[in-house]
Amino acid sequence: MTLPENVVPAIYVDPGVERYRHNPFIESLPQIKSIKEVRDTLQGEVRFNPKDIFSKNEVRVHEIAGLLDDFFQPIGSHLQLEEKISIMIRSGYVGRNISDGSLNTQLQNGYERIMSGDLNAFRFKTKRSTAQSLTLIGVSGCGKSTTLNRILAMYPDAIYHEKYNFIQIPYLIIQCPFNGSLKNLCLNFFRALDRVINSNFEKKYTRNRLSPDVLLTLMAQAANSNAIGLLVIDEIQRLSQKRSDDREDMLEFFVQLVNVIGIPVVLVGTPKARPIFEVELQSARRSAGFGSLFWSPMKNLPATVDLKTGKTRPSEWIAFTDKLWRYQWLRKRDEVISDEIRDCWFELSQGVLDIAVKLFVLAQMRAIATRKECISVNLLRQVYQDELKPVHLVLDALRSNDPTRIAKYSDLRLHDIDKRILELSQEITKAKTSQDEDIDRFNGNEQALRLLNLLKAMDCDSDLLIPFVQRAFDEYPNLSVRALMPIVLKWYEDIPNKPLPLQRGKNSTINSKHWCELEKQDLRFQYAQCDGKDMHQTMRCNDLIFNMESWLLDMN
Repeated sequence: MTLPENVVPAIYVDPGVERYRHNPFIESLPQIKSIKEVRDTLQGEVRFNPKDIFSKNEVRVHEIAGLLDDFFQPIGSHLQLEEKISIMIRSGYVGRNISDGSLNTQLQNGYERIMSGDLNAFRFKTKRSTAQSLTLIGVSGCGKSTTLNRILAMYPDAIYHEKYNFIQIPYLIIQCPFNGSLKNLCLNFFRALDRVINSNFEKKYTRNRLSPDVLLTLMAQAANSNAIGLLVIDEIQRLSQKRSDDREDMLEFFVQLVNVIGIPVVLVGTPKARPIFEVELQSARRSAGFGSLFWSPMKNLPATVDLKTGKTRPSEWIAFTDKLWRYQWLRKRDEVISDEIRDCWFELSQGVLDIAVKLFVLAQMRAIATRKECISVNLLRQVYQDELKPVHLVLDALRSNDPTRIAKYSDLRLHDIDKRILELSQEITKAKTSQDEDIDRFNGNEQALRLLNLLKAMDCDSDLLIPFVQRAFDEYPNLSVRALMPIVLKWYEDIPNKPLPLQRGKNSTINSKHWCELEKQDLRFQYAQCDGKDMHQTMRCNDLIFNMESWLLDMN
């Protein structure tokens, strides 16, 4: 039998837990992972090559934009969620075992529910449901859906059990409809199911114009007949737009899915959804089955010291920013992030992962467009003011720590981020005239331009380098850039009385708009970085001013 690409044949492995043994649905799942394995699996893969720092501007734009998709740093809440989901999927299958007849019993009871129209009806008595449920609440942008998708990507879309001629679906993700309608929820479910197993449930059931109650019983039966291990319902805050009775019906259905049908359910939403569960899930029957996680943004906490080992343990924010800071394609980048930049970064993003990454990406692009080629506090603030206006109200609400304000402004998504990246890319293209002039000097030889940029980064005078670079490629056309570098450096060092890199002739002046292209030690570069504001503080933070107060304290 030829299986679709997203369906894998079942391979049975001992799950290592007694209550999971002899259950084909569980034994065919991936092995339970250690914390290290989970961290390594969730970790995003960013391909960073230092030589790309000296690539053309338009190439660097693509490298930087890739961070939005490729960068992912697992933190404690991600590992906690993975553990809960791993338990929920496996525990839910304990009461639905295809090898001992318990699944057939569930299916027979499902048929009885369809015929009677009552979700509580049953033909055969079954074991107590082993399914669990979870509510995940957090502001949009904190990584709920992204993390869930990465965790569930550890499991195959569908598993084929040849012995039983049965297709198992370990998980299914659907969205709560915009209008919070029960009927549309069912149609979203059937549509998602059709995509996984190439069925025609949606067409079949929409043609007959069935009532929401009938659709709910059919949805419950389809979930069991395809052995869905976990049902994830995203954007659950949309229920707040419905009347109280409609919300009651949908929440009651979620409870029955878990307690009666035996399907584990994860409800995902923003803080707008929190009052729904706090007010309407008060009865013991409901609340007992619902665990909850409230994801708040990261905190800007200091590093701690492990008392056993004596080693310093960075906080999650420090570890996150240290990791992301490595991925800079800027020619005057600071290799180590300063506390001032880290604190400013947190102040502006409030520890929201999505905002922190997008602010970093946009700051790099602005640094290239303005030819500053490094990230500073003032640059971050300017990008925040210019590019993140749609989320200012939400971030202000987070700064206030007022739950009411946070629930009111819970959408932190930057919907036009791709458009803004394209606009910045166009600005960079317009601003690359000086690079074009350099490459024209070398008759389009990009390797010559790369060698020139590498030597510039070593504080060599560019005016002296250009003829040497041209000579090197003329005399040694078959050598690599790495082999040519020591040759050009030797020629450069042999120049008698060569000027210092930052010195200019007496009559040579540099327009202030080009000060951002000078070396970092140049006071004009420092002035350009701070935009003329608080120059003294900028120089002090960059260790260009002797700290007399600190020295006196140390002496005392």
